[in-house]
Amino acid sequence: MPPKPLPRRQSLTVGRGARKRDEDSGTEVGEGADEWAQSKVTIRPPDQLELTEAELKEEFTRILKANNPHAPQNIVRYNFREGTYKLIGFVNQLAVHYTQVGNLIPKDSDEGRRQHYRDELAAGSQESAKLVFSETEILEEEEEPKEAETEAEAGSQTNVPAAAAAEKVAEEELMTPKPKERKLTNQFNFSERASQTFNNPLRDRECQMEPPPRTNFSATANQWEIYDAYVEELEKQEKTKEKEKTKTPVTKKMGKMSMRKMTFMESQSDDITKVAQAAKIVERMVNQNTYDDVAQDFKYYEDAADEYRDQEGTLLPLWKFQNDKAKRLAVTALCWNPKYNDLFAVGHGSYDFMKQSRGMLLLYSMKNPSFPEYIFSSDSGIMCLDIHVDHPYLVVVGHYDGNVAIYNLKRPHSQPAFRSSAKSGKHTDPVWQVKWQKDDMDNNLNFFSVSSDGRIVSWTLVKSELVHTDVIKLKVEGSTTEGLEELQLHTVGCGTAFDFHKEINYMFLVGTEEGKIYKCSKSYSSQFLDTYDAHNMAVDAVSWNPYHSKVFMSCSSDWTVKIWDHTVKTPMFIYDLNSAVGDVAWAPYSSTVFAAVTINGKTHVFDLSINKYEAICSQPVVARKKNKITHVKFNPIHPIIIVGDDRGHVTCLKLSPNLRKMPKEKKGQEVQKGPAVEIAKLDKLLNLVREVKPKT
Repeated sequence: MPPKPLPRRQSLTVGRGARKRDEDSGTEVGEGADEWAQSKVTIRPPDQLELTEAELKEEFTRILKANNPHAPQNIVRYNFREGTYKLIGFVNQLAVHYTQVGNLIPKDSDEGRRQHYRDELAAGSQESAKLVFSETEILEEEEEPKEAETEAEAGSQTNVPAAAAAEKVAEEELMTPKPKERKLTNQFNFSERASQTFNNPLRDRECQMEPPPRTNFSATANQWEIYDAYVEELEKQEKTKEKEKTKTPVTKKMGKMSMRKMTFMESQSDDITKVAQAAKIVERMVNQNTYDDVAQDFKYYEDAADEYRDQEGTLLPLWKFQNDKAKRLAVTALCWNPKYNDLFAVGHGSYDFMKQSRGMLLLYSMKNPSFPEYIFSSDSGIMCLDIHVDHPYLVVVGHYDGNVAIYNLKRPHSQPAFRSSAKSGKHTDPVWQVKWQKDDMDNNLNFFSVSSDGRIVSWTLVKSELVHTDVIKLKVEGSTTEGLEELQLHTVGCGTAFDFHKEINYMFLVGTEEGKIYKCSKSYSSQFLDTYDAHNMAVDAVSWNPYHSKVFMSCSSDWTVKIWDHTVKTPMFIYDLNSAVGDVAWAPYSSTVFAAVTINGKTHVFDLSINKYEAICSQPVVARKKNKITHVKFNPIHPIIIVGDDRGHVTCLKLSPNLRKMPKEKKGQEVQKGPAVEIAKLDKLLNLVREVKPKT
């Protein structure tokens, strides 16, 4: 028997207590104590450092990391994209010490249970076979003495037990189930699935039809047969006329319906124009899904930072419209469609005299910013355009070669419906602006054009022809010279821009390259109503205020934008934008808001009611070194503007809330809105300026 552990436990307690007492008393341990319970004596090596208590108490912390210390840190590989060798920052820190592919199966898994069950069945079948064999041996041993005793008996009787035992063994062998041979799994038995797939043979789809009927006809024609054929044809026509006379109105209607059905069936051909409308709708749906975030910004986004900026606003870029066919052509004109507020026309040409080639007229829709709705090309650059108010499908354009043309959007071909010519009195210099006018007394369409040749021409569409009438010829005042035979020669003024008064139909303004602005009338062709010494360089744009009948605005390449009262010869407001101004436009929702674009790529938005001295938004829209902004236009309904540059791109921008501030509603007071309020707001500013001017 093993010894009891009690004495050792006692000795352990005794040793611990003795050691504790010895430690407390400081005495040495006696000889009677166990050897394993004695205190260990530390042996110092002779070369050990002598450290002070502060050095011994100092802690040195080490951080254990999972990085592999043997992993290389300076692996360099070749980068094919950049064509240089680059250092790889990420290194695999996994260190594998031992790997072995095994074929062990857990006992708790389904496969392990199935194998264990198969092994038990095999072991049981083997034990049953051993039992059968042992019983047959016992029977044989018992039968041997019996055979010795009964040798005298008949031989037939002695073989009966042995035969019965053999039959019994055979029956038991048949009754016991033999174990099935199990095929050992081969872990290296790999077969690729791709090699086991079946390639279906190609199927030919054919359509069988009956061949069309054919007949062979041959005859010789002579004069008599030709005459007989004509006579038969005349008789058939007379018979059909008689039948139509006898037909009732109902049968005639039925006949017309059948004819319409026949023509409808004939019109169902492979022409793709039949599905043009459906294709356009699908294209718009796809583009709206593609530019869904931009469409959401267009509808709902408002710059929340405007609440913290009292007098400043921002422009949010939305869509960018461009077309490959209009590459390297500047945007020379912009105009919104008066009926469809999402459609606008873009004129493409060139302002460079040395780079005049072709022109393009494109109409874009905000519903499909990827491709223009209409495309028209011309041999000469388009410098200006205008869309008719009552007929929004008519677009008039002015070309660099002096011609004017009218495009009809209802006609599918790209040629203009009407075009001037040298015989019909075209301009001899570029046409800088065109404007539709109200129909004349005979309800004929007419428009005006201004050109560098000094002529302001009225064009009337009479019987599908353009008829011209010279309204006025611009002359520079004080520049008459006497030539041969005392003939007076006048220096022709070069018109660059003009605009008609919103209320007074006969009055219009004309800007010239000399920097002057003339107030003219349709009734007087030889004299100006008034002359303004407006700018030091060419006047790029002139525009009447949409609300106030006395106020107009002008811009020039001399970096200035000026606001005028046409009854006063000096400007009311002057703004220096530090760069040549390409275009200006009044906002349709306020009489004091306008936008100006400069060639350094900036768009400036002013609100005179908020700040009379500087813009409340000056934002670069395009790259300064590459593109120059040429034109700007406000949308008549939505709070957006479109800006065109000299690379053929048109950018759509949304105005932030500060750029379109409306009067706030106060409790118990209704906010007054309408043209009268806008006129009063601008009059208040003009009165302040008029009061200050006499004092200075």
